[in-house]
Formats: sequence, C-alpha cells, structure tokens
Amino acid sequence: MTFCELREKDVINIHDCKRLGCVSDLVFDPKNGCILALLTTTSEKLWGFLGKENECEIPWCKIRQIGPDIILVDIDEKLHRQP
Repeated sequence: MTFCELREKDVINIHDCKRLGCVSDLVFDPKNGCILALLTTTSEKLWGFLGKENECEIPWCKIRQIGPDIILVDIDEKLHRQP
C-alpha cells in the first residue's frame, strides 16, 4: 500500500464512531524507519476558508483495521490535539 492510497481513506474511531478525517501525514522513527503514528486532519470550514482545522495523532498500535475505504482506530478523546 502506498501513502497516496492511505490518504484516500477516511479514519473512523470505533470508540465513539466519529470520523477523524483523512490521513494527512505519517510519523516515522528516524532510527529504524518504522511508522509510529498517523496524522489526520478534518476541516470545519465554511465554503473552504472560514473555520478551523483539527489535527489528530493516532499511534500505530491503535489502528485496528485498514480496509478498502476506511481505517478503523480505537482511541480516547484525550489523544486529539489541536494546533
């Protein structure tokens, strides 16, 4: 699977069934090259420019399943971070 394929998938939290957005980036361990986390962003913008973007860092160990259209994760609200 390529990064471009990951970016097309919606990320859903199975803990509360909320959509966390789409994959925007990956966090790697520079020493061994392993993926540490997914970064997602959701936009709460009106007409594309009024509003804010929310960012969430999801540890790789919290990913439960990667399907053809979605990525299922199990995280608590306290893992969400906003810029």
